[in-house]
Amino acid sequence: MTTFLKTSLIPLVAALVLAGCASEPFTPAAAPAAPVAFKEDGAARFVNVGPAEAQPRGAWWTVFADPVLDDLILRATANNTDVQQAAARVQAARALLRDAKADLLPQVGASLGASRATIQPGFGAAPGQAANLGTAGFAASWEPDFFGKLTKTKNAAALDAKSREAALQSARLVVQSDVAQAYFELRALDAERDITRQTVAAYADTLRLTERRYQAGDVAELDLARVQAEVAATNSQALALDRERALREHALAVLLGELPTAFALKEGDWAGALPGIPAGVPGTVLARRPDVASAQLAMQAAEARAGVARLAWFPDVSLTANGGYASTDLGDLFKWSARAWGVGALLSLPVFDGGRRDAGIQTANAQWDIAAASYREQVLVAFRDVEDQLASLRLLADQAGAQKVAVDAATRATRLSDARYRNGLVSQLELLDARRSELANRRAAVQVRAAQYQATVGLIRALGGGWGEGAPAATAAVASPAKPA
Repeated sequence: MTTFLKTSLIPLVAALVLAGCASEPFTPAAAPAAPVAFKEDGAARFVNVGPAEAQPRGAWWTVFADPVLDDLILRATANNTDVQQAAARVQAARALLRDAKADLLPQVGASLGASRATIQPGFGAAPGQAANLGTAGFAASWEPDFFGKLTKTKNAAALDAKSREAALQSARLVVQSDVAQAYFELRALDAERDITRQTVAAYADTLRLTERRYQAGDVAELDLARVQAEVAATNSQALALDRERALREHALAVLLGELPTAFALKEGDWAGALPGIPAGVPGTVLARRPDVASAQLAMQAAEARAGVARLAWFPDVSLTANGGYASTDLGDLFKWSARAWGVGALLSLPVFDGGRRDAGIQTANAQWDIAAASYREQVLVAFRDVEDQLASLRLLADQAGAQKVAVDAATRATRLSDARYRNGLVSQLELLDARRSELANRRAAVQVRAAQYQATVGLIRALGGGWGEGAPAATAAVASPAKPA
């Protein structure tokens, strides 16, 4: 008995010794720590809070008070193909989790069969004689998780599923913000087209006046040609804006998951005012961003798989049992005398694999390092996104003020030049220059306003879904990312 125990335990002891020296400790690069405050908003302070990626964000787009935008985003959330793909990946990850959980449970199967083969002695036929053989029975197997390999595999699958769920939230947020930005781009183009059409109408009026003066001999043909050139050039700009709007409208249709052929967005104005940004909210960025949460969960899953790879040095233990009936006469198949059964236990441990297990550990560690670097990059991108949008909004507000002054001055200059031209006090060139300046400044003002809306949507996305329903209080902030235990 003692000899049996020694011979049975030697492989297990050897496995434990080998596992202890199988690989050196491995630690991926740490994620960056959260700063004291954002550079662009000193009021946004950081304190440690728990992850909040699962917090409800609510309909953040309603802060723009635009019912057309509300409808477009709801349609995109339901039909966008990127969101549908992300949802399918969640279902696949959940199925893999169920598969990993099943490995922890006993596996039971039943069988029923008939065959013709040479029969071994004891089945009522001469040795080597061919006969019919009927079988019926069941088999059961179970792998005790002595060393936690199956549990770690299940945990990794659970983290993958959570990562996919966070990625689905991220996909929804990206699509919703893309729709909002595309919508505001279209509204900006509508405003520019309206300004350009007004300018064309003004040029047409000037052209009619110039033609009458030319016919009366008051102006030279050169003056008439100049006005005709300005009318044609401005018409060309209007057609270029029409083309740009058509392309943007088609792109918006694809975001909605609809055919561009059947989609049309009527021209309109921006219904709501630019929403204000509460002070201090940007400090919650990392706690709310689903893409950061997805990257962190993926890193933790890679860590769990690295642990599974190291457990390859431990032996595999499986328990089996089977029972049933076998008979050469189908009529006697289920008689007690035809019964057969068996139980078994198997401990397997590779002795020499040519370095395969070491390679598996190195691969898993490399995957963990890749996931950790990806998580660190996502954290850095999160901070950059918020800083970018805060800087843009601050500078765009100043630019909008300056541009308004320019538009007011250019509009007044055009009115004065037009009146003086009609009275013959200034040349035609002065009037044309004034109109060109007004058109350029009014279009620039529209573009600045559009950029403000784009930056606002960008900030909402950078914050993980806005500052409305479900947003943490202004005094909350983000937990500094750290290596999972």
